[in-house]
Amino acid sequence: MTDDIRYAGAQGNDVSGGGRVGPKHPVSASQAVCSSQHPTVTDTMLQVMRDGGNAADAAIAGSIIQAVVQQDMTNHTGTVTALYYEAATGAVHELNSMGRIVPGLPAHHAVPGGKGLYAPVGTRGPMSVIPGFMPGMKALFERFATKPWDYLVAPAVRAAEEGHVVTSFEGHVYALTADFFLYTRSGREHFTPKGHLPQVGEVWAQPVLAETLRQLAAEGPDYFITGGWARQFVARANEMQWPITLDHMSVLPAQWREAKRWTHRDHEIVQLSAPERQAVFCAMVLGVLGHLDITSLGHFTESPLAAYYMAHTLRLASQDTGFINDPALFEDPSDLLMSEDHTAHLAAVLRRSLPKIDLTRHVELTRGRNALHAAGSASKQPAGSCELSLVDADGNWVQMMNTLQSGGIAGEVVGGVPMVGSHQMSTLSSPIAGWLTGGGGMRSILSNTLVLKDGKPVVALGSPGNVHCTVPQVLANIVEYGLTPDVAEDRPRMLPLADDYTLSIESRVSGDFVDGLAELGILVNPLPAYDAHMGSYQMSWRDSGKLYGTVGPRREGKAAAF
Repeated sequence: MTDDIRYAGAQGNDVSGGGRVGPKHPVSASQAVCSSQHPTVTDTMLQVMRDGGNAADAAIAGSIIQAVVQQDMTNHTGTVTALYYEAATGAVHELNSMGRIVPGLPAHHAVPGGKGLYAPVGTRGPMSVIPGFMPGMKALFERFATKPWDYLVAPAVRAAEEGHVVTSFEGHVYALTADFFLYTRSGREHFTPKGHLPQVGEVWAQPVLAETLRQLAAEGPDYFITGGWARQFVARANEMQWPITLDHMSVLPAQWREAKRWTHRDHEIVQLSAPERQAVFCAMVLGVLGHLDITSLGHFTESPLAAYYMAHTLRLASQDTGFINDPALFEDPSDLLMSEDHTAHLAAVLRRSLPKIDLTRHVELTRGRNALHAAGSASKQPAGSCELSLVDADGNWVQMMNTLQSGGIAGEVVGGVPMVGSHQMSTLSSPIAGWLTGGGGMRSILSNTLVLKDGKPVVALGSPGNVHCTVPQVLANIVEYGLTPDVAEDRPRMLPLADDYTLSIESRVSGDFVDGLAELGILVNPLPAYDAHMGSYQMSWRDSGKLYGTVGPRREGKAAAF
């Protein structure tokens, strides 16, 4: 049987399959679609589904090879989360496999001057945590996969052994972040095998990782949890005075949970449950904007008043979702924060807080007359994670994230597998954090999202980058403004309003828009026209009986369908 295969990617992709930053057109098909940030990953997922595998098979194979060809964004020790729509039952299953704190042990940070140098003297690096990536792969494989494990790992083995061509975006990120690994001996051996970082256009083979993956293919995911790689990890941790044991590697297995559901107009939105905060964040934002009838004001990247409301609402949601912690340790205020009464109250507060006078002169006096249209700078936010979006021929949907964040010992490489630890330093101010007692779970604000209508998925979306504030903007574009997902993704995006009334927004906005915000007391900080830190969505959607898939323009990527 010969299938009609369609690809979406920026023009000019090279023969290696390396992607390009820039516009990509949606693909459409009747049977299956998939998308990722890397053409090799997309090709792998598509081939698995063409071979008869389902969306779970393809997501596993895609994630494992992605941690070979995109180590600027992910690795085999980080976090895995997913929403899985099971066509046979109509159920949505949530998979959460974050890096895990070892309950009861003191926080471990590699100390400059010790055996693992990854940070300048006088600083503390991220906290060490138990890896979550492979427990997540194991959970998804055991519950939904149909293909043999070694078949799913085989593409990653080949990619590590034969090497992949380093893309321009990959090389750019390494140049910005490589110091993190160059403070450790194992990091230098891995990322500078020839005395320099992998160069753009260079074929980077990873023989040590290839051998690790061969063992993974032969022994299954437990090789990373209780087997040979796990023992190497524990030994390295003990050398660095982190007193974990092999038993700690399975202290908190990957969890299947009931996803958080909420409604907006005639759509049901499904996202990750507490302690994940995205569902509450999005429900608050869309609830407030609905009460403000924001669509009557125009789009929030064209109407200053609509932007004022959006920016403030993102700010309020950022603050309020800080109350959400692990429900095993804290009471859960999610339903209260998402309630109609709460969002109506916040909308009323915003209406009653509008300025009565033109504040442009205030902005000029405090920031300087030339500040209104001054050049800005890129947002300084974490960039590293990977999102996969898939729909298979049986109607199963997967929206999945795998990321380098929150896994292992920061800056160290074990068996060819680099690790970055958790963002958490000494407080809970980090976007990925947890309590050192209790169950060892961590909280974050991750983007996996399904939009249902009449009980069936119509849109699946997720992204790397600033997902806490960009997911509600993309959702608003779809369910409030009625834009198609690809157009919704392309619209300019903003960060929450800062305490000093500065609004960072992608610079594809008009001068009149900037002046209108100044009248409301807000100074615009123009970000790059397409800021990679503001996310680049992998999305699938269904319309009029056809499936569509796309990848955002802010980063590399490819969508494909058959």
